[in-house]
Amino acid sequence: MATTTTGAASSTSNYTLPSNIKTTKQYEKEKEEAQINGKGDEMGQMAFLTLFTTQLKNQNPLDPMQNEAFVAQLAQFSQLEATTKMSTNLETLVKSMSTSQITNASGMLGRKVSIGDGKALYEQGMPVDGTVTLPNDVDGITLKVFDSKGALVRTGQIGAQKKGDFAFTWDGNDNAGNPVATGPYRIEATTTRFGTPAKAAVSTMAMVKSVTTDSVTGDMQLELGDGSKVSMSTVKRIGF
Repeated sequence: MATTTTGAASSTSNYTLPSNIKTTKQYEKEKEEAQINGKGDEMGQMAFLTLFTTQLKNQNPLDPMQNEAFVAQLAQFSQLEATTKMSTNLETLVKSMSTSQITNASGMLGRKVSIGDGKALYEQGMPVDGTVTLPNDVDGITLKVFDSKGALVRTGQIGAQKKGDFAFTWDGNDNAGNPVATGPYRIEATTTRFGTPAKAAVSTMAMVKSVTTDSVTGDMQLELGDGSKVSMSTVKRIGF
């Protein structure tokens, strides 16, 4: 039961908290009792001391507990208590670091990051920048753009290129020069070296919409314009 008073003339309203909601005082008291008496099947300080005192009272007077055993049991409990507190402190630290990481990663909002597997997120009027990774010098590169249904919408031919990253830009037009619809696309690259074709890795740039943390692994995730997510640890390039 609680009362509140407001204004010059006192008016009182009575209300009762739901049974499943505790006041701050109740929570602190239960927390303190749990530490002393233990919680569930755990043994608290008071429970251990009671058990230990009972053991001392009922020990065989002809064969009393040795000092070494007495000290060993106390040390064992102290070590267990210290380990529990350390675990709690580490958990708090991890949560704090997660919050700090999200705050720092918020600077990624609105920026562009590289995504692999040739996935391209096209928005009307915004060209898609990408990179083809070339492990060797090549005689030529063929770039193909496919829509979400797998239909080929654009093909491009590039001449000989040196080993390294080859940067390209897709203007968002199809083979007839008409602009395509906004949506997800896929870009594939095939290289030719001494007459032998081979697939090459393609990465594109996509806008970051939001930043989240994986609830299981704690991994920092970047949400892209289409709702998909990529791990921040896999990002190799950041742009505007």
